[in-house]
Amino acid sequence: MTSGYRNKAEAIATTNQRHVVHNPNGGWDVTKPGSSRASAHTDTQAQAIERAREILRNSGGGELSIHNRDGEIRTKDTVPPGNDPFPPKG
Repeated sequence: MTSGYRNKAEAIATTNQRHVVHNPNGGWDVTKPGSSRASAHTDTQAQAIERAREILRNSGGGELSIHNRDGEIRTKDTVPPGNDPFPPKG
């Protein structure tokens, strides 16, 4: 039985994801794709980003997507020990 991933880092990067999204009732949520409930809820986006990073670090790293108030992704980040698919050059 194979997982279809080339290596462990690829598996972590594609399966361990969190999104920071605006909650329409106020505040910000940390969500996991496919989950019906938020992993965390905070008053500010900065608090939600820090909590999402903590969750990802504690679970072996992964990808963080930060959304703006309109729901569009404004930035993405790989939380170590995840594998950054687009590392900076130089």
